[in-house]
Amino acid sequence: MKLKQAITGAVAFACISTAAHAQTAGSFYVTTGWFHLAPQSSSDPLKETSVGGTPVNITAPNTGAKISSADTAGFTAGYFITDHIVAQFDMGIPPTFDIKGTGQLEQFGKLGEAKQWSPALLLKYYFLAPQSKFRPYVGIGVSRVWFTDEKITNGAFEQAVLHGPTTVTTDSSWAPVFNAGFTYAFTEHWFAGFSISYLPVSTTAKLNTAAQTPVGTLNVQSQTKIRLNPIVTLLSVGYRF
Repeated sequence: MKLKQAITGAVAFACISTAAHAQTAGSFYVTTGWFHLAPQSSSDPLKETSVGGTPVNITAPNTGAKISSADTAGFTAGYFITDHIVAQFDMGIPPTFDIKGTGQLEQFGKLGEAKQWSPALLLKYYFLAPQSKFRPYVGIGVSRVWFTDEKITNGAFEQAVLHGPTTVTTDSSWAPVFNAGFTYAFTEHWFAGFSISYLPVSTTAKLNTAAQTPVGTLNVQSQTKIRLNPIVTLLSVGYRF
């Protein structure tokens, strides 16, 4: 009986040691999973800034825009600097967000769309011992946010409000990332994870319109500041080396 208990104890100790090795300083991991981005969006009213090259400051009252939620696949890669401190890089396939009108523009529904890029670098602190299967963490980091393929897709809005063909550009910006989550180890190498992040971020959408007027075509420039402030959740599966 004592021999059996000794063998069982030795096996258990070996398993603990192996699990610990997978979450200790110097170990590296990768994950893949599903991001859900839920913007807590709002915007300033649409404002004309230039008509025919002449600076103006004309605000259209009770106009605005909001951003829809989106889902995308992505991956992360991380490195245990110590048994508790991890550096992690996050990247997702750029999701396409729908831009919808609010206020007087709500009647038009979807106004346009854009793809968002927001790779992030995080520094995370893992709680509990390295051999623990369940390990919660908190993190903070920074993300570079920019948009591509911005376009107006609603012809009725383009003609009734902007009065002509319109192109759109957006600003890029840096944003802080506040993060929390946990991982659960199934084996020495395989684990699953869940995290939630918040990014306070905004962008200025600039519209350039070839407006059709009684005196001919005039270049009209307008803009609006859109606050996205997304809450991002990630459900993932990963492998530790």
